[in-house]
Amino acid sequence: MPKIGKDKIGIAFEMQGCPNRCRHCWLGQAGKRILSEKDVRWGVRQFRNFLSGGRTSITKISVATGFREPDFRDDYQKLYDLETELSDGKPNRYELLSIWRLARDKTYAIWAKSVGTDTCQISFFGLEATNDWFHRRRGAFKDALTATERLLDVGIKPRWQVFLTTKLLPELNGLLALIDKYRLRERVQDLGGEFQFFMNLPGPDYEARKIDNLRPMAEQVIDLPETILKPTRKHFGRDLLWHTEKTLYAEILNGKGTEKSENLVPKSLWFFVCGNWDVFSNVGTLEPWWRLGNLKHDSVESIIRNFESDSVLGLRILLHESSVRLAERYGDPTGQKVYSSKGDLLSLYRGKHCKKFFYA
Repeated sequence: MPKIGKDKIGIAFEMQGCPNRCRHCWLGQAGKRILSEKDVRWGVRQFRNFLSGGRTSITKISVATGFREPDFRDDYQKLYDLETELSDGKPNRYELLSIWRLARDKTYAIWAKSVGTDTCQISFFGLEATNDWFHRRRGAFKDALTATERLLDVGIKPRWQVFLTTKLLPELNGLLALIDKYRLRERVQDLGGEFQFFMNLPGPDYEARKIDNLRPMAEQVIDLPETILKPTRKHFGRDLLWHTEKTLYAEILNGKGTEKSENLVPKSLWFFVCGNWDVFSNVGTLEPWWRLGNLKHDSVESIIRNFESDSVLGLRILLHESSVRLAERYGDPTGQKVYSSKGDLLSLYRGKHCKKFFYA
């Protein structure tokens, strides 16, 4: 990994758990330990001390009190104030809110609007039983519908993300019918916007590798309704939404699977500090082969050095393992499952490779 050339990074501390145990989650399931305000202040000081040493281009940090479902704790407003105090500039909010809290706290949407939230994304995996199964939580589907209403009531635009699996296919039309039933297009238009909804394939990372058997085959997605395909093309800005493993496998073997290392770093680089003080980055998952160090036992300088020098298995495989060799070892040259991109398929191969060699 090249040296961090950014002047700002994010540090997210695990102060909040998550109401869900989603089967597609790239972060895995939340642990039982969470950090206190005192812990977070101490952790931020460690990063500030490193920045002040002048050995990095980083001069600013954004602090978050969680990296799973935001605002899950009852004192979410206090935590937002803490983020504001500890960050350089306004805290990063993105377009995510706690769907669980929206369904239970009528004042939450009002507060979210007050801190600048314009749009909130809500994920669906199917109708009620299917959706709750994917969330591993009974009531998740009803919460999503209630949250949609609460957002609209205060002038926040809901955006629906629909995950494409074989479990969704027989329920897709029923799910899309809810858009008409609740008049979401018209109601968002009344707010001065356009109701956005789109379909996404689960990225095959961490938890989602366990449900890759639910990934549809090419023949199963031929006749999907244009009512979902058209807005999906618009959302992603491309006409071809997915490719078979067979097609992507051939491209990788022809040398089209290599990416420059700088293109593998997210636009916003974050470091995640877990409840046990283990540190990861958003370049990878929270699986052990991506662990950069432990903030209680390792200096920030050594953690950053491990990131920049590809010292951990996940980064070594990501940046230095041949894509061709990965495809030859783990790929199916005739595979008909569909993936969004070569990057997603290679992520699946890398995850299998890291797991095999980490536990060897």
